[in-house]
Amino acid sequence: MLNWPLLIGLLSVLFIAWLFIQVFLKGPKLLAYDYPLANSRAGSRDRASPENQEALRLLEQAAVEIRSAPRKQRLDTIRRVMAQGFCEPPLLAGDAGYRVQETDVGGVPGEWVLGPHTDPNRRLLYLHGGSFISGCPRGHRVITSELARVTGASVLALDYRLMPEHQRRDLIADSQTGYRWILEHGPDGPAAVQELFIAGDSAGGGLALILIAWARDEGLHAANGAIALSPGVDMTFSSPTFKSNLKSDRMLGPSLEWFLKMPRSIQLLLIGAINRTVPPNPRISPIFGDLAGLPPVLIQASEAEMMLGDARRYVNKARAAGSIAELETWPEMLHVWHLFGPVLPEAQEAFERIGRFVERCRALTLAGNQPT
Repeated sequence: MLNWPLLIGLLSVLFIAWLFIQVFLKGPKLLAYDYPLANSRAGSRDRASPENQEALRLLEQAAVEIRSAPRKQRLDTIRRVMAQGFCEPPLLAGDAGYRVQETDVGGVPGEWVLGPHTDPNRRLLYLHGGSFISGCPRGHRVITSELARVTGASVLALDYRLMPEHQRRDLIADSQTGYRWILEHGPDGPAAVQELFIAGDSAGGGLALILIAWARDEGLHAANGAIALSPGVDMTFSSPTFKSNLKSDRMLGPSLEWFLKMPRSIQLLLIGAINRTVPPNPRISPIFGDLAGLPPVLIQASEAEMMLGDARRYVNKARAAGSIAELETWPEMLHVWHLFGPVLPEAQEAFERIGRFVERCRALTLAGNQPT
């Protein structure tokens, strides 16, 4: 004989759980922003350059080192490999005139990366990637030194706290501290900023986009522009390219394949538990926030990576909200191929285009078409 009260109670619990996942964990649908952007491909190549094979070799070399580590030492090994970087930064070798200057960023460690003709009043805050569990300024010096070259800015790379030792809100707080600090401090000491840019890659690219919306809401001095390299902007992982580009993403695919095989509800519950907030919260998923009134944004992404859909959706939604946003893509590149700058011509193309974007932002500012 059926125990109807028990059955009804169980069905009610299941319905409430389903409703919670649908309403609070999935977030609003973003399918309306999946359309491709015309003329987004940068450069003249339809395929990756031959030098991409060397980048793939360097990636596999790092992956072998990580896989060979005992499970209990895996995170430490990932962090050590990321700190080494895939390539040595040529600009910081010899007497090129580029240098690193360690600094205390309001209690957060950081380093200035400065070129021979760096403008101390033009500053760029850089937030490294590493899935919030690894990465550091040293391992991203290939990127930060090139940014110093193409932008003429004093580049401040922030060494924010990492998970799981710290919570997601801690590293967000560190990035906010970095934003406030760079407004009033340059490489030579206290001085108000004149030109400000924000940049980051992967997880740090998402942080950069979170920061510019936060600064707008706080009424802080707006950045002249933001650059996000292969950013993650949606912690619900709802973009179609998470599945369609799983096999072609040689960097993220192998580590995320097991996770994407889980039921969708379990994925969302895990993400919420790890980050201690619902996945579509704009504080961790900037695509779900208000994208109006932002500084100009440039996103660069690979057409082969899982984050491509995130980039496309963000740019389309930002444009629909009236903000200036650009997407530049390259075929068959690795996620954040900029890290392989010394061996990849596509990385050098990307850096040069960042330099031109910065000049366009400066022209907008001089024309009075951008908030300062």
